[in-house]
Amino acid sequence: MTSLKIDFVSDVSCPWCAIGLGALEAALARVAPAITAELHFHPFELNPAMPPEGQDTGEHLREKYGSTPAQQAEAREAIRQRGATVGFTFGIDRRKRVWNTFDAHRLLHWAGLEGGGRQIALKKALLKAYFTDGENPSDHDVLVRIAGEAGLDAQRAREILAGGEYAAEVRAQERLFLDAGIHSVPAIIINDRHLISGGQPVEVFERALRQIAGAAPSTTALA
Repeated sequence: MTSLKIDFVSDVSCPWCAIGLGALEAALARVAPAITAELHFHPFELNPAMPPEGQDTGEHLREKYGSTPAQQAEAREAIRQRGATVGFTFGIDRRKRVWNTFDAHRLLHWAGLEGGGRQIALKKALLKAYFTDGENPSDHDVLVRIAGEAGLDAQRAREILAGGEYAAEVRAQERLFLDAGIHSVPAIIINDRHLISGGQPVEVFERALRQIAGAAPSTTALA
């Protein structure tokens, strides 16, 4: 049996991160039990300057990418189809606004410290809340509820959100990966040295996992 360390750098407002996570999990299921993985999530903000009130999704995409409504509709449908192939449902008409995700990343950092699979449970719940249900991942009441549903202490989550806990740690992690050359997500780093970028198909992840499992151990740590 071979165990791999996988660092998954992503944002909860990134549709390709939801697709990439689904594909990675499917690939891990295919290679089990011969290959197992220890999965860690790290923060990346696609829109770190997004104000508390958020921004209309169509307006945001037009300003950021120059895309027309027709192009946006075509991209949404492509994303919906790719999501369906890995079991993720995109509620196309529900995601009306783009929000700031910094507080969501603070809770994800805390969940990682709590262990017991709570971080991945929270990550998947946040992706579903935003992309499937159209909820606001910057709303503290939404975050507290989702934390509780993911098996975390809801009252402790509210205390964290009310203050500045884990803000410095999240900022440090963001800088670490930016300095390492990560400027788009998802970025999947295996054994601290092998980078897979983007929401790749299941087959790409499976092939990479099998190849890396037979490679020499890593000597350079990113996290």
